Amino acid sequence: MDEILRIEDLRVYYHERDRTVRAVDGVDLSLRQGRTLAIVGESGCGKTSTALAVLDLVAAPGRIHSGRVLFGDRDLLSLSRDELRSVRGRQISMIFQDPVGGLNPVMSIGAQVAEMVRTHLHVSSKESKRVTLEALRQQNLAEPERVAAAYPFQLSGGMCQRVMIAIATVLRPQVIIADEPTSALDVTVQAAILRELDDLKHRLGASIVLITHDLGVVAQMADEVAVMYAGRIIERAAAEDVYARPRHPYTSALLAARPRLDEPGRPLRQIRGTPPDLANLSGECAFLPRCSKAISACRGEPWPALAELAPGHAAACFNPMFQAVDQRA
Repeated sequence: MDEILRIEDLRVYYHERDRTVRAVDGVDLSLRQGRTLAIVGESGCGKTSTALAVLDLVAAPGRIHSGRVLFGDRDLLSLSRDELRSVRGRQISMIFQDPVGGLNPVMSIGAQVAEMVRTHLHVSSKESKRVTLEALRQQNLAEPERVAAAYPFQLSGGMCQRVMIAIATVLRPQVIIADEPTSALDVTVQAAILRELDDLKHRLGASIVLITHDLGVVAQMADEVAVMYAGRIIERAAAEDVYARPRHPYTSALLAARPRLDEPGRPLRQIRGTPPDLANLSGECAFLPRCSKAISACRGEPWPALAELAPGHAAACFNPMFQAVDQRA
């Protein structure tokens, strides 16, 4: 299956007065046509910075230090502002984490969807209105005419999220980046939004990059998983392999911390310690202070590179896990 998007040695740093935060520190990823790639990890691991860098949306004091983002035969990070503007929304779109904050509070919903249409297509006002209403209708928003006339503060969080998806998909992009698309929604609305995203993938033939910390969402949506820690990818494999046989101790700990429906009385497990300070990383493995499987090589060698341990399954670890894990839920 062909790659549609490839990230090579991406580095995103945030420069503060007396320190540099290495939010993304040498990330390599690929997205295949028609597939969903989930990037998972704790808050602050670099997931959102990676997603923003794809479309060169990293805001100050952040800066893309180096790397390439290949979309077809073009490096998006080498394009001019006008060239990149023609890609954003038209070929690659992004659904932002905060559905209410991501919408303009002083523009009607219809005007915001229509703005995306008119920016990329030379159509009449009548045609842009028709496309706008159809996009809202596709997101199962009842009475799309009423929604189009409303403002964000007049809609629920779930409705705002559907509007964000409508804006992101109205032009049928090839790649959709969804950054925590269900984090602020209740469980029932979450399930509906996830079903709609999966339907979009099949209906549009799109590929999805899903940014999340919710392993339940990953199990439901993802074809492939990349686990991120301290700005790096530390495990990458097909979703079923990650759940059945995690190789990195961090991935195993994340899975063990999930609530279990078959063990309702079991106390929630936690990963000991806290994530590292990305402005003060040593040369050794960043997970070392929290790891229960550390060996002498972990303490005396630089952070290991991502290496393939089985066909299609790579991990960055000197002492990887090998036992199968029971992941019934």
